[in-house]
Amino acid sequence: MFYEGELLFFTLVRGHMMDTGGSFPGGYFANAYDIIAEGLNIPPLKVIKRGVVDADLNKLIFNNVRWPVEVKIDTDAMIATSKFAENRIIDLLRRYGKDTVLASIHQMMDRTERAVRAEIAAIPDGTYSGESATDDDGTILDEPVTVRVDVSIKGDEITLDFSRSDAQRPGFINCVYASTYARAAAAVIVYMDPALADFHNQGSLRPMTVIAPLGNVTNCKYPATVGACPISIGGQVLESVVEALSKARPDRSIASWGKHRGDYTFATDTRTGERYVRTTFDYDGSAGAVWGHDGMTGPTTITTLGSVQRGSIEEAEIRFPWRMVNFETRPNFSGHGRWRGGGGIDWRAVNEGSDGRMSTGSSDGDVVQGKGAQGGQRVPLARTFILRGDQKIRVKPHRMAEVKKGDVVVKLSPGGGGVGNPWLRPVDKVATDVKNEKITAEVARLVYGVILDPVNMKVDEAATAKLRSSPPAQRFEAVINEETLEIEMKPSDEKMENAR
Repeated sequence: MFYEGELLFFTLVRGHMMDTGGSFPGGYFANAYDIIAEGLNIPPLKVIKRGVVDADLNKLIFNNVRWPVEVKIDTDAMIATSKFAENRIIDLLRRYGKDTVLASIHQMMDRTERAVRAEIAAIPDGTYSGESATDDDGTILDEPVTVRVDVSIKGDEITLDFSRSDAQRPGFINCVYASTYARAAAAVIVYMDPALADFHNQGSLRPMTVIAPLGNVTNCKYPATVGACPISIGGQVLESVVEALSKARPDRSIASWGKHRGDYTFATDTRTGERYVRTTFDYDGSAGAVWGHDGMTGPTTITTLGSVQRGSIEEAEIRFPWRMVNFETRPNFSGHGRWRGGGGIDWRAVNEGSDGRMSTGSSDGDVVQGKGAQGGQRVPLARTFILRGDQKIRVKPHRMAEVKKGDVVVKLSPGGGGVGNPWLRPVDKVATDVKNEKITAEVARLVYGVILDPVNMKVDEAATAKLRSSPPAQRFEAVINEETLEIEMKPSDEKMENAR
């Protein structure tokens, strides 16, 4: 961004595209040979030179993506957004002058840095570890890929070291350093005073050092595939740091969220005869609990930190030949605790278009469970099925499956993990959860130690006090019955460690 002939700023706009020109529609292809097969690799180029659109470059790009009209509309919107930002900054410079604006920006960064350093200094010095894993890389199947972090606090500085993470994989889950850095920093920021939320800037990053050796799954070498980087290993980067900092600041503990459950479906819309690729953010579960609060029901994957909400069902049905038949929260389908995770989701839609293909390339959570904190329960396992007549076909993450006309896709996506000992959840909150059908009376008894009268559903205070007088002999967790697709409570092997 130039002002009076001097380069002062850069604008940045980032967003989803329907297609990137790779070997699979939509871009999330677990078995791409290399990054070239994932889409167009475009170096920094000027699409507009001195106010004139480079028509040849536009032709090159949009002739190599599916749905060029839609992709160009999104691209034009991003360019317009960048231009709008430029106009606002230029107005600011004209109003106050370059020196005043730049001095103000540097002061903002310096003040934010001081505030962030004070937050870090409040954490006890030491090294705290965390880890999280994705189910597999989509190429070497059923072999989890783990991110491990050692978070070191020394005074008012923090170092996040991912050196112990697994090596990069042939599948598309690998992270680039920039993505690892951004997600590690975001995880640190969420542990800070919420009053700072609207003020973070470059100054926030000055006290942070992120180490990720080249060749590590958190900093892969070219030409490794990276299509699922932000939501796969990127999500595990966030969760590993969250676990580590929950040990450092128990009073700000955060449990894992439900794992991301996205898919890409492509086929032909029989209403128009045109090809389409469909994905939404509706499939995800919900947020994990935080110390002092239950997890939110509704936000999508942890990689968005709650900033991406679920889309409009009606709009999706207009755009794609899929009809929603079920979209609800399921009782018990989250991690329980003194503060419980947000509700798990039962999402079902029927294909009313042509036969097609579905990729679960951006899904996780069938094998690896997110964690609770401070004795809270972990995240239940997730499942995806295709119902075809009498058949029930399970589809694992990072796989490809056929979808036929009339198929019903079912996504059972759990809510987040719990924080704190469920036995310590206030009795009245447990009773209210039963009344609101967030948990059942069975879970109130088995997990929370609260006994309700089966006739009037009021708390039996004497029986509850007796039951809660000693620790539970057995932990129970939500499990999906793959025959009935119901949520059942089964004995858990999870240990209740550091319960508070």
